[in-house]
Amino acid sequence: MDIKWMREALGEAEKALERGEVPVGAVIVREGEIIGRAHNEVEIRSLAAAHAEMLALERASRTVGDWRLEGCTIYVTVEPCHMCLGALYLSRVQRLVYGARQPRSGACGSIGDLHRSGLYGHEMEVTGGVLEERSTGLLKEFFAGVREEEKKRRDARAG
Repeated sequence: MDIKWMREALGEAEKALERGEVPVGAVIVREGEIIGRAHNEVEIRSLAAAHAEMLALERASRTVGDWRLEGCTIYVTVEPCHMCLGALYLSRVQRLVYGARQPRSGACGSIGDLHRSGLYGHEMEVTGGVLEERSTGLLKEFFAGVREEEKKRRDARAG
């Protein structure tokens, strides 16, 4: 089942890529049903906290009418940062499944092992590497485009 739901998260990440956002997508599942979905909207909203995980949490909470998301699993294409992982704990998400590791900011082993700290007395099961290659591919595609745009700007200034 993890692959099915991660494909849904990847669909959200592709939406972010189309909109010029870092391609991260997330879906929250409870009892076999998506109750929240989102992709990064940092640039669109001009808000540093508009990460896919944060927006998916907001939408899932609205769907169920409660901030407590016990029994839920979040599928996110990239290892969450400390902010997002903290919010997942506070929301009492039961399980986190992610695709690509995030060596610059990942809180599930890349930069720190925040998920192993027993935050707030809540345990969360964490599984990484699900459809990792596709998640990584979207990130590479995005950042290659960013580098190309930067090169064009430098060339235009120099020329």
